[in-house]
Amino acid sequence: MSEKIQVLGSRKGLTPSLQHYSVVNVADNSGAKEAMIIGVYGYRGVLRRVPFANIADMVMVSVKRGTPEVRKQKFRAVIVRQRMPYRRLDGTWISFEDNAVVIINPDGTPKGTEVRGPIAREAAERWPKIASLATLVV
Repeated sequence: MSEKIQVLGSRKGLTPSLQHYSVVNVADNSGAKEAMIIGVYGYRGVLRRVPFANIADMVMVSVKRGTPEVRKQKFRAVIVRQRMPYRRLDGTWISFEDNAVVIINPDGTPKGTEVRGPIAREAAERWPKIASLATLVV
């Protein structure tokens, strides 16, 4: 039963890893280098609680460092790596060296043409277009 709940996107039992104003690396070649999370899509929480996001969640980011064309702009992004350890359904725990996102267009396709570094299997299953650009899925 718990497997079905997690696949559907339930946040119950998940550790809050990335929240508002978290600074993340951008793992694609869209021109952005560093971004800040400013919103979490689909988050329904409690009044005054800081929204959080996990692997494979869609977030709104503001680009802080990068080329002049993408700086100071807002984009949708998908979290592909997180430093906070999280538990998979088979019981293993996994964490990455950094927090990273891939910038996507409003229709869900990646803005860049390649994804640098490993991405989580959960993000690859939920976003197959990102997985096709990735070099390594962990």
